[in-house]
Amino acid sequence: MSNEKPFESKPGILQKLRRRFNRTSDLRESLETVIETHVGQSGGAAMAEDARSMLGNLLGFSNLRVDDLMVPRADITALDETSTMRDLLDKFTEANHSRLPIFRETLDDVTGMIHVKDFLGWLSSKGKMKKIKGKVSGLALDSDELATTIKGHSALVRDVLYVPPSMPAPDLLVKMKTSHVHLAVVVDEYGGTDGLVSFEDLVEAIVGDIADEHDDDDEVAMIKKQGEDTYVADARIAISTLDQMFNVDLLSAEEEDEADTLGGLIFEMAGRVPIKGEIIKHESGLEFEIMETDPRRVKKLRIHVKTAALKGDETPGD
Repeated sequence: MSNEKPFESKPGILQKLRRRFNRTSDLRESLETVIETHVGQSGGAAMAEDARSMLGNLLGFSNLRVDDLMVPRADITALDETSTMRDLLDKFTEANHSRLPIFRETLDDVTGMIHVKDFLGWLSSKGKMKKIKGKVSGLALDSDELATTIKGHSALVRDVLYVPPSMPAPDLLVKMKTSHVHLAVVVDEYGGTDGLVSFEDLVEAIVGDIADEHDDDDEVAMIKKQGEDTYVADARIAISTLDQMFNVDLLSAEEEDEADTLGGLIFEMAGRVPIKGEIIKHESGLEFEIMETDPRRVKKLRIHVKTAALKGDETPGD
């Protein structure tokens, strides 16, 4: 019998994690060390950049709270329970969401949500027509059916979770997995609605943005060129999108946690909600003219590009 040892492959990252976890209770320090060691030994080629980024996000995920990831109240798309089924159809078409929160009178009283699959099932069952031999069965819905209110179709309304802003994001992820409820309403200490968090929001915090067939169109629709050096933008557009588009750094490394959207940036720069017509100048050379606002937030802006002031004198979008 040969005394040769069977072939043993080099230990992978999972094996390294197991060994290190047996020696220390500091999970974060262990993961960071293992990742760097693995990348160093493999020369970096075996681990794609997005995989490394994902592991880094995973380390930071444990420190995130629900209010770090939630969609703010002002950006929530929802319907009153007294809205009609036609309104629901229009809202699903307009919002491109798979779930829509339903509330009673105000957004502070969210009663549940309707999933688009359940709604399509309702449309199909109510609009089903008698099949004619040799033809595809038709679909027609009486206007009276579409005029009925959401409140009258309580079977379509599914439960949502209610969580505090301070809840750790990993705890909510586990709760969503065990309860099979993938939408949570973030409720403040007075019972008011602060925001909304979906299962996708939590997953994206780890794996990065998950763009579907409509997301690219939505992002493009948030900013449109109006003139040679002028653009009109939705205040919800991501700062990172503008950085890439105009070759600028709107936030320094130290300020990156201060805002995620253009509206948030403008609020930070002005220290308040600016009024319509006001112009906010950025050191990069971009000027932001307020086009539409309300007492709580900026909604739409006109961006004036001063080409000579852009980083490297580059043309926007190059």
